Amino acid sequence: MMNLPLFLNLLVFLALLFGLAQTRHRNWSLAKKVLLALLLGVGFGIALHTVHGAGSPVLKASIGWFDLVGNGYVQLLQMIVIPLVFASILSAVARLHNASSLGKINFLTIGTLLFTTAIAALIGIGLTNLFGLTAEGLVAGTQELARLQVIQSDYAGKVADLNVPQLLLSFIPQCRERSESDQCH
Repeated sequence: MMNLPLFLNLLVFLALLFGLAQTRHRNWSLAKKVLLALLLGVGFGIALHTVHGAGSPVLKASIGWFDLVGNGYVQLLQMIVIPLVFASILSAVARLHNASSLGKINFLTIGTLLFTTAIAALIGIGLTNLFGLTAEGLVAGTQELARLQVIQSDYAGKVADLNVPQLLLSFIPQCRERSESDQCH
């Protein structure tokens, strides 16, 4: 019966999370807390692989639920990166006492941006010439349109194949801002 071992795995996982949450009441450094979490995670993973075996369906189902916590945490962190960087830059500019130094900072920032862009462009031009790349294949053809129809028809099936933890995890966006051409899932 797969439900009981899965339930027990989740119960142990939640107990470990609760134990890690209790470390906030101790005067431990963040490094000690992270090291403890790492050691507990590695030990728990080894124990699960020993008990269930590497290809076990119970282990795969358990990992799906564990990913809800781990990947959810990472995706939530990714969501705050852009506003955090923006706030840090804004705070640094607001703390400038000498307004003339702002011009120097802007000049250095724009200069660095242009310099790195020029290097990237030169590398791109060099690789294009080295491999003889052209723009002939950039126009969408019948193969691309056929592939698009296959992808669109398969999308509904992939959503139906998600289990509960994957479905819950899909509600947390992985990125804050991207252009429409980029995929953000």
